[in-house]
Amino acid sequence: MVLMVLATVIWIWVCLLVAPLPYAKRYWVTARWNVFVVWAAKVLCGINYEVRGYENFPDGPAIVLSKHQSAWETIFLLQMTPRPLVYVFKRALLWLPFFGWGLALLRMIPIDRARGKDAFAQVVKIGRKRLADGQWIIMFPEGTRIPVGKKGRYKTGGTRLALETNTPVVPIALNSGECWPRNSFLRHPGTITVSIGKPIAPAGHTPDSLMQEVENWIESEMRVISPHVYSAG
Repeated sequence: MVLMVLATVIWIWVCLLVAPLPYAKRYWVTARWNVFVVWAAKVLCGINYEVRGYENFPDGPAIVLSKHQSAWETIFLLQMTPRPLVYVFKRALLWLPFFGWGLALLRMIPIDRARGKDAFAQVVKIGRKRLADGQWIIMFPEGTRIPVGKKGRYKTGGTRLALETNTPVVPIALNSGECWPRNSFLRHPGTITVSIGKPIAPAGHTPDSLMQEVENWIESEMRVISPHVYSAG
């Protein structure tokens, strides 16, 4: 945690220095913070990782829909995917000192959830531009970090966006919460498995049916990568 804070305070000044550079270079430099944090977690806390199904990432636009157990995946996925990731997040995060400043440099999609339908319309409007520019959009359908072995309610925002933009979705299952639990200062050594599913085309789907397919794949895969958790339940 100390290293994360120090790295954030130091690296934001590097990010601000490269702010005038083209987006691709700015993104790469900013993502070195993510690389460092993942490396530090491995060296200091023994948190390793393995990625399964990387070849399933498409060579084209995609909306990534991921399981969410920890802060770890929000850090790891940004520097792991073959194309720059755009996160949909609460606008208030932009006002966080240092961290929020970095977010502001990366063409993310900040929203005001209090605006309801208007907020989603903004996601679609900005999302179209980001997808056209070659970025991928990532969303966490459960909306918040879910305890290990549990399942949240899968919301259809990501699949609604997929239908609106005619973009395939890529499901991701992961068990990061076993090593980096939510709301916990402690980290536990182990190996996090990140499993990437095949793209699912939106054609012929409704937002609900597409999300049901995503949910079915993710929750089934969770039982493959963490059988000890689900067998105990």
